[in-house]
This record gives sequence, structure tokens and C-alpha cells, in this order.
Amino acid sequence: MRILVCNDDGIEAPGLGVLAEAAARISDDVWIVAPDGKRTAASASITVGRPLVMREIEPRRFSCSGTPADCVVTAMTWLFKDRQRPDIVLSGINDGRNVAEDIVYSGTLGIAREASFWGVPAIGFSRVKNFEPGDGDVEWLAAFIRAAWQQRQDWVLEGHWLGVNLPHSLPAPIRQPRIGRDKIATRSEVTASDGDLTTLIVPRGRAHSTEAGDENDLIDSGNVCINRLNWFGQAGLDQAFLARLSA
Repeated sequence: MRILVCNDDGIEAPGLGVLAEAAARISDDVWIVAPDGKRTAASASITVGRPLVMREIEPRRFSCSGTPADCVVTAMTWLFKDRQRPDIVLSGINDGRNVAEDIVYSGTLGIAREASFWGVPAIGFSRVKNFEPGDGDVEWLAAFIRAAWQQRQDWVLEGHWLGVNLPHSLPAPIRQPRIGRDKIATRSEVTASDGDLTTLIVPRGRAHSTEAGDENDLIDSGNVCINRLNWFGQAGLDQAFLARLSA
């Protein structure tokens, strides 16, 4: 079983190490491609027509100068060009939960979405900040990934992937939440102003808005939250409406 592990927090991020260690409990064919620095909120953007620098840190471990999704693109088009492609892509573990509108903003989930474009099953993992690390976390995570892989016929669909949020402590019950609303980037601060030039910064952080049954509610109640997501983003239009547009 060939596993590709990527993230958006950078090649030295602790969460990447935990996920890679869990993957190594399942397979001896684990590859890592991660950005050379933090790329929070990079979404699924890719680099086209500009150089990307790959650095081999050690066998099967590479840093990439591009975006999180570039890690998948470079793996598929270069690293595995003449090799067997990964059986699954694991993304994360993100430093902080990915909920609500993060489905679009998140580089962690952007990696999983890019994997789906290549027809490879993917799971994006995120975890609350300031969690309680446990001695059994890696083993629990490995068991979760192993079970998900063994039961992939129940969740793998073209263009879909899994998004998983981990609570403060593991093990924990597994629930499927309703996708909530908890937008980041809701304000900006002026840091400098000079004539027609204004410099802004959008602060980190979110309101942690929540309603019963959404991700924040279930995560804060100590649950692992899992959703099957897709990139289609399409809702059908009524034929009568289309006809009126054409009239």
C-alpha cells in the first residue's frame, strides 16, 4: 500500500510527523511531500507557469516551494510519473480545526480535493489547538486510517474525499456533523497609510460561532467529526427558469 502524506503547515510541522508515523504503522511505503513553510488558507490553488523547487530531505521525504495542492501535483507529475501512484493521500494533521467555510479556504482540504482530481482517495485531518496529546494518539489514528481504507467501498466516490476533525483527546466517539457557519477573515486592520497607499492585515482567529449539531458543537463536545465532501458545488436549476432566461 503506497501512502502519500502532505500538509499545509510545512515540512517541519508536528502534525505532519504524527500523521506520517501513523501511516508508517500501516505501510512501509510512505512518501511525504509538504510545503517548505506554512501555507495556511492556501485553499486548492496551484502554481502554473512558474518554477517550483523540490528538495529531497531524506529518502521519500520532500519539501516543495509551492502551495499545499502543489505537493500533490508535483508528486503525481514528477515523483510518481514513472512509478505506481499512491493508493491514498493523507493530509494534515492541521494545526487547528477546519470547519464551516474552511471547506473552501483550507489548504489541508485543498490537498484532498487535488487528490480527488487524480482519482486517488484522500482524507484530510485537522485537530483543535491546545489539544491533550496522548500516548495512544498515533495508534488510534493508524487504526482509524486502516479501518477507513478497509471500508473504502463505503465512502470513496469520484470527486469526493473525507474531512476529519479531531477533538482535544483521543479516543473519542465518531460523529457526522452538519456543516456550520464560522467564517474567518471577517475584519481587517489598517497598519499603515501613506497617500493613496493603505496597508491592511486580516487578523487570525474566528468567532467560534456554533449551532446544535454543527462541527464546532460536536468537536467541543469531545467528538471526532467526519464529513464526506466533494468539489462539484453545483445545484440544478429549474428548466422553467432557464426557459425564461432564453425568452
